Amino acid sequence: MARVPAAVTAAAHRIRARARTAPRALTRRSRVRRAHPALELAAQPHPATRALGLVCVVLLGAWLGLLIVGNVRVPVGPMNTTMTLRPSLTGGTKINVSPLGALELRSHQAPLRLDVDVDQLDPVRAQALVDHPERLSGLQDEVARDVEHGTLDLAVRSCLAVVSGATALGLAVYRRPRRALAAGGLALTLLAASGATAFATWNPKSVLEPKFSGLLSSAPSLVGNARSIVSEFDVYQKELARLVTNVTKLYDVTSTLPAYQPDPTTIRVLHVSDIHLNPASWKIIASLVEQYKVDVIVDSGDTMDHGTAAENGFLDPIGDLGVPYVWVRGNHDSQVTQKYLERMKNVRVLDNGKAETVAGLRFAGIGDPQFTPDRAVVPGGDAAEVLAGDRLAAALRDQRTAGTPVDIAIAHEPTAARETDGDVPLVLCGHLHHEGTEVMTYGTRLRMEGSTGGSGLRAVEHKYPAPIEASILYMDRDTHRLQAWDAIKLGGLGLTTAEVSRHLPEENQPGAIQSPARSGTPSTTAP
Repeated sequence: MARVPAAVTAAAHRIRARARTAPRALTRRSRVRRAHPALELAAQPHPATRALGLVCVVLLGAWLGLLIVGNVRVPVGPMNTTMTLRPSLTGGTKINVSPLGALELRSHQAPLRLDVDVDQLDPVRAQALVDHPERLSGLQDEVARDVEHGTLDLAVRSCLAVVSGATALGLAVYRRPRRALAAGGLALTLLAASGATAFATWNPKSVLEPKFSGLLSSAPSLVGNARSIVSEFDVYQKELARLVTNVTKLYDVTSTLPAYQPDPTTIRVLHVSDIHLNPASWKIIASLVEQYKVDVIVDSGDTMDHGTAAENGFLDPIGDLGVPYVWVRGNHDSQVTQKYLERMKNVRVLDNGKAETVAGLRFAGIGDPQFTPDRAVVPGGDAAEVLAGDRLAAALRDQRTAGTPVDIAIAHEPTAARETDGDVPLVLCGHLHHEGTEVMTYGTRLRMEGSTGGSGLRAVEHKYPAPIEASILYMDRDTHRLQAWDAIKLGGLGLTTAEVSRHLPEENQPGAIQSPARSGTPSTTAP
């Protein structure tokens, strides 16, 4: 028999040896799995999951750190305040003046909001300011220094707070010093990025357009006068000092609210619209006329709901308002309504492009061509509104040709109002029950008012009641141009909130170039 090569024999021996040892190896592995099941089941998380978990730990830890130790107490002028950084989607600054309300400024855009709580008034510093008004001249520098030092202290303390919070929570979650330090480092990086974003978007002129809520919104002396701010001065310091001064006066228990002194260089126009038979509107309008020393009221229509003669008595309080009332017909107002108002002494009804000078301003308006409560007539829709707007625009051009340019045009429907673009500096309207403003293609500013009646009986049709809205327009007495406006919003049916937001046209911002003289044609430079 032939002999088997030695190499083949050795290979056969190795195969048999492995076959004998394989069952023992499988048995050992089975024992290991039974003894340590976690070694078999635990899987390493995906890197993206680990990163997301770390970010969550960092954000939660940083927020807890800010919540616990991220605030500083800072004296600002005569007031003791507490400054705090809070996570936010919109940024900005909120000043809480308890119990008077709050003031919000769009000072920056970053994921952090600066909260300033006015804790109390220092009686010694406040009394010295009240007794020696000449010290107000240096208050702006003092306030600016106080805010600067407070902000710097808050930045340092916030860095320590977010790093400590994120590191502590990271150590509690991961139980590894290296991961905890990574969490603290990431928190510091995020805070630095947020601070850089806030610095890059810092808007010192935000103090010119504050938003008031609570009792502050009912004090026009705190809101102050609108005026043309075109000279070169430090807007931030002066306006912030003015706010601090007014809040100091409000806190002064020995005096009442400071009296509002209207700026003699402005004409104050109260714009109302869409009252819809809400009797509470007349009390609100009368209060605004008194508080803001209004010179003329403009009503852009829908004062009624059905336009019947039985509703005419609702209009009688207009005669007691004590100022001229300029009115145009809305789609819920009838010719019966219009004739009733024409007989009232202080009412100026504008229709078919008619123009009148009231309180020093030249107005022209047109009534809504549709009367929707009359179901026997098919509504003309947008086509009818466009035709009405064209007639109003033609009348505006005629007035300019005659040497009597119109300052403010009025229509009820925005569709009609848009047809006046390029023929008047400012056009007022309503109808949609929400406020808004825009500068159209050829330079005319369209200002749309919300419902001063809170949508009337429609206030209960939705989940939340419609707010009551009105505006105070500040017109320059010389140029007859819009200098600023205060948007006033009151809580609707069953609510008691109040807000006043100051707005400036961009051409009236500090440093902007203004037209040297009044012109009948609006500027084509959009603010």
